Amino acid sequence: MKLQVTQENLQKALNAVARVANTRGTLPILANVLISTSNNRLSIAATNLDIAITHYIGAKVSQEGSITVPARLMQDFVSSLPSGVIELDLQETKLHVSTEQYKSVVNGIVADDFPSMPAITTGKQWTVDGALFKKGLQQVVFAASNDETRPVLTGVLFQVIDGKLYIAATDSYRLAEKQLGANSEEVRLLIPASAMQDLLRVLGDGAEKVSVTHDDQQVLFQVGDVELVTRLVEGKYPDYRKLIPASFATKAVLKRSDFVNVTKVSSLFARESAGSVTIEVGETSGELSIRSVASQLGENTATATAQVTGSGSITLNSRYLLDALNALSGESVLFGFNGKLEPTLLQDSASKDYQHIIMPLKS
Repeated sequence: MKLQVTQENLQKALNAVARVANTRGTLPILANVLISTSNNRLSIAATNLDIAITHYIGAKVSQEGSITVPARLMQDFVSSLPSGVIELDLQETKLHVSTEQYKSVVNGIVADDFPSMPAITTGKQWTVDGALFKKGLQQVVFAASNDETRPVLTGVLFQVIDGKLYIAATDSYRLAEKQLGANSEEVRLLIPASAMQDLLRVLGDGAEKVSVTHDDQQVLFQVGDVELVTRLVEGKYPDYRKLIPASFATKAVLKRSDFVNVTKVSSLFARESAGSVTIEVGETSGELSIRSVASQLGENTATATAQVTGSGSITLNSRYLLDALNALSGESVLFGFNGKLEPTLLQDSASKDYQHIIMPLKS
């Protein structure tokens, strides 16, 4: 293998795939990236056997070939090189990397020992707008669980209901759902949240389309020159839509920035009580107030003006509340609940395409 490639392109590809390489696994080669050439293009790939990412970049290839090299070393090394042309020259299992000022040799392992990258040859295929998809993932993925004892909740659910694509995630304490526009396919996929976090890193800010292909066991996302394949999570996802209240006895509409500020201040006094804050909504006062008490530190009440219907109070985890408010993007937020032990809803007051549910704490 002998080729020339720009430092910028090689660094971008290594940054996209190297995080997937697994340094703590039982197979040492999984800590490597696969560098190979095909059709005058260079591909950089990594896998941890659950997720695989391949990034294609243009290169001036004078001799085809492939090798695997340590992911972390290669990523750190290439990012330290000055911009310009890098020459890669493979001699047996040693990859010679040279620029005008640097000459290095990286010891590799033959590519034959690297797990074959998964491929989906047949299956359903559809596309989704890249900018909308990225925004939706950012609003949903963080609500998935990290608890491996309940693997179903570590996934993000993709499903089409009445011709519209929805993505949702829950850890059983909170739930986030986003609508991603029209889709005519029958879709119900449970995808690991960790794979969606990796996909978020490679999704640019441009509005390029994301192509999705899936069968019964895995799903392939194609974004520009990047391909990500991941296994699907097995199991039945809970029917979360039953949790979402149709109407509310108590509602408040207020500026999102005001809600964020009063929650932030109150959360400082809520550290002792695991983030517990009590939110009071008063129709006569036209205010939403948040109270937190810390026996050692003192107590705090913060108030914001709101358009209020009904009165009541509810106790929530302030960290979950802040996460939800930061995921919303509109200027004003609708906050609604029914009773002290009923689910709470937050959504942009002007848009219904994203909703966030938080389960209350027992006060």
